[in-house]
Amino acid sequence: MKIKNFITICLLLVSVATFAQKKIEVTGVVTDTNKEPLVGVNVTVKDQAGLGAITDINGRYKISIEEFSRLVFSYIGFDKQEVLVKRQQVVNVIMKESEASELDEVVITGTGAQKKLTVTGAVTTVNVNDLKANPTANLSNALAGNVAGVLAMQTSGQPGKNTSEFWIRGISTFGADNSALVLVDGFERSLDEINIEDVESFTVLKDASTTAIYGPRGANGVVLITTKHGKAGKINISAKVETSYNTRTITPEFVDGYTHARMMNEARITRNQEPIYQNDELEILRLGLDPDLYPNVDWKDVLLKDGAMTYRANVNMNGGGSTARYFVSLSYISEEGMYKTDEAVRKDYNTNPGSQRWNYRLNTDIDITKTTLVKVGVSGSLKKRNAPGQGGNVWASLINQSPISIPVMYSNGYVPAFGKEDDRSNPWVLATQTGYFEIWENKVQTNISLEQKLDFITKGLRFEGRFGFDTNNTNEISRKKMPQTWRAERFRNTDGEITFKEQRTEEKMTQSSISTGNRTEFLEAILHYNRAFKAHHVGGTLKYSQDAYRTTVDIGTDIKNGIAKRHMGLAGRASYNWNYRYFVDFNFGYNGSENFADGHRFGFFPAFSLAWNIAEEKFIKKHLEWMNMFKLRYSYGKVGNDKLGERFPYLYTIAKSYKENDKDVTFPGWNWGDYGYGNSYDGMAYTQLASENVTWEIATKHDIGVDLSLFNDKFTATVDYFHEQRDGIYMERKYLPGIVGIVRSNPKANVGSVRSQGFDGHFAYKQKINRVNLTVRGNFTYSKNEILEKDEENTVYPYQTEAGYRVNQAKGLIALGLFKDYDDIRNSPQQTAWGKVQPGDIKYKDVNGDGVINDGDKVAIGATTKPNLIYGFGISAQWKGFDFNVHFQGAGKSSFFINGSTVFAFKDSQWGNVLGNLVANRWVDADTAAKLGIPANEDPNASYPRLSYGGNDNNQQKSTFWLKNGSYLRLKTLEVGYTLPKSIVNKIKFNNIRVFFIGTNLLTFAKFKEWDPELGSSTGAEYPLSRVMTLGLTVNI
Repeated sequence: MKIKNFITICLLLVSVATFAQKKIEVTGVVTDTNKEPLVGVNVTVKDQAGLGAITDINGRYKISIEEFSRLVFSYIGFDKQEVLVKRQQVVNVIMKESEASELDEVVITGTGAQKKLTVTGAVTTVNVNDLKANPTANLSNALAGNVAGVLAMQTSGQPGKNTSEFWIRGISTFGADNSALVLVDGFERSLDEINIEDVESFTVLKDASTTAIYGPRGANGVVLITTKHGKAGKINISAKVETSYNTRTITPEFVDGYTHARMMNEARITRNQEPIYQNDELEILRLGLDPDLYPNVDWKDVLLKDGAMTYRANVNMNGGGSTARYFVSLSYISEEGMYKTDEAVRKDYNTNPGSQRWNYRLNTDIDITKTTLVKVGVSGSLKKRNAPGQGGNVWASLINQSPISIPVMYSNGYVPAFGKEDDRSNPWVLATQTGYFEIWENKVQTNISLEQKLDFITKGLRFEGRFGFDTNNTNEISRKKMPQTWRAERFRNTDGEITFKEQRTEEKMTQSSISTGNRTEFLEAILHYNRAFKAHHVGGTLKYSQDAYRTTVDIGTDIKNGIAKRHMGLAGRASYNWNYRYFVDFNFGYNGSENFADGHRFGFFPAFSLAWNIAEEKFIKKHLEWMNMFKLRYSYGKVGNDKLGERFPYLYTIAKSYKENDKDVTFPGWNWGDYGYGNSYDGMAYTQLASENVTWEIATKHDIGVDLSLFNDKFTATVDYFHEQRDGIYMERKYLPGIVGIVRSNPKANVGSVRSQGFDGHFAYKQKINRVNLTVRGNFTYSKNEILEKDEENTVYPYQTEAGYRVNQAKGLIALGLFKDYDDIRNSPQQTAWGKVQPGDIKYKDVNGDGVINDGDKVAIGATTKPNLIYGFGISAQWKGFDFNVHFQGAGKSSFFINGSTVFAFKDSQWGNVLGNLVANRWVDADTAAKLGIPANEDPNASYPRLSYGGNDNNQQKSTFWLKNGSYLRLKTLEVGYTLPKSIVNKIKFNNIRVFFIGTNLLTFAKFKEWDPELGSSTGAEYPLSRVMTLGLTVNI
């Protein structure tokens, strides 16, 4: 009986198990609301890791599952759907496009991802597609006009060096460093080494409450970048190729050789000197009859191509299952330079400035358990940049080499040069005949992180640990040479032959190399807590971090270079909100720095923020239903900065030599006895005095902001007012009285103070008109600073100090136009400090009223070279498969002085070019005009003074006459794209195909027209910015 019962129970168990594990095969079609099949939809089984399928080109799928399982359908841009499968074998699904709410938007901050609704600090989240619309090798070039809170300017267009300087909320110190902290997946990296196609999100943290978690590294703001990670499902491959043609935005325009020679004569005649060229010589020059002695060379035409090509290619793939996922990307970019090259040497080496970069990235996510996630990342770049051997002097020579100075080549084969100096050599020779150099830069970045849920301790508790190890190695190989150069004498000898004078002897090619290397280690341990108790939401973060930067190559003899630069800190955050209506956050950082002595080494920096979402109040919800979010914010905090520009200022150094005017000077020794006694002994001197009380530069920051979302998120906006005061700015005490007895080295202390304030914000309005989706957007950033305290020399007049004015404030004379005649000179304050003046010379204002024009009349004028205002606005539209995007970007509150041999015509006699537009409206007296047969112009309001030959100190003073407006507005981006219909794409087994055209910097509107004002250049002798036209193709498989 017992055996019978046992057999019955076993059969029962087997039948139950068989019934429980009964599987069915489910098939179906997934479509969108237009009944178009969706390709690549992930179909997974809820709570069963690794089990899933993906839809084919017809939207069909097939999967074997147990009865009463739940199928989860997910697809980017569509709402996720869950379907309970009982015993049916056909499950068709219609997926709806996601209607993203502004309230649900996720923002990445220093403590992780959180809803935009709950953010209480000043944060800007950037649409990555807006950054992609600017096809550039360096991501920093896409920031200006796209990111509220960021001021940026690009100062070079040379391949490999065409990056932008940028500052979060402007410049707030005159100390050592204003640069922002850039973090990629939580690790400090360079913004310009990132492949934009790898970027998932881009966030800027701007106030103390959001940056406190990063300690002193975040004192100037933080840029957070997260890269893409794999998604569960079938392998997904995307590829993008772009071909760009680059021309120049604005290049200086010079007069031709004949006009140049005539103006040179004018410059001498108007100053009562003999002309250089006689009429017959001018005719020879005009007709080109003797190019050796009377050349007429268009150096821009000789050296510059009309344009250059840039090629980009990127491929990435991602996929995996529920347990492990991966993202892999490879990219390549090649930028060609604008110089023409010599066919004779092209096969041996490339003298054209160019740049190539290869990027790679692998991100792997592994679910060890349901509560344990491990992320492993490996990324890096290999960059090669090449340039002519004398690449640094090419533009200076091109800009300043006049068309009549030397020919490209003498008829006897001699290589011409204007002078012995590198930058006065032949531009063509400098660009093509001086060898070449190349720089290789190799970066390898590795990181691993662990995320562990600790719900078994208490719900909402989570641990996160990160470790990173980066290496960076640079190798510069220089192979320089210089041909023998000559210059023809002004006249032929008695035999009618040209006499040549040697400028430089031939220099054979030499090879040299320089290598540098470093590595960086990062370690972070973070404890997170987030939990809701009905309407009460609480959160907390506690973070320990440390990093070490070590120089590994070319350490030198200074023992300090062999010591790692270290940071260590403890930071935390506590947050609370009630019913998403009232918010309060408290943040702190407790940080240590190697730069300060004991007693000053650690600093505590607190911050707090408050917010009130008025839209959640009952009376608002009842009467203003169109108001989705209206959040008021306030934050206050202190942040420390330890970037001093040097290490260990609390230690003294002694040596036998010291720096004086940037030159090494050997210490002469100590002389005992009376002067002239001659009893001298060798010895050492202080090269750095110990400054034991140096401590943190402290920034006290306030921020008041408002976040708006209206009319079902059709209109969104954010506006912030910020106020920051930097105290304790580290600087050298140069003006201590001599009685202190300090020689050869000055002490340093925290004595400076700067206040900065301004506004930033952005808005967007979205509207669907029939089948056209429109978006109008804009952003702006305005920042102004003022020096409150600075150690500086005592002055007679208060306006001569730097305190009370902007950091790097332009100062000079106030120009009152030009002297009309000699009566005007006699009746004006005495103006002889810089030589005698004549009618047509610049007239200055007597600011201090002492009757004499001199340095005491120089005051603050204009603004600064760095822009104080950056803004952008644009519109985008989508209709069927077409998309259109136009974006304008501008800068204001910027000015710069212009000077140099191109601006001050004939300043260096026969060296230097003449800018045609600049001198067109110059002052010309009647007598000179009559002699030369040109129109007279004795207008005291002429835009250029009387010409001078050999320079004119009076006319070359920094003044409002030469202060130019750096403001501009440019058509930054024009993009037109077309995405092929799915009915076509699916037939060739693709998910998506898009072709597009992008124009960058197509139009520039500016008052200053000699060269691109964004360069902020005083001479125009910089590689110009590029106007780019790009054709591209993206495919997804």
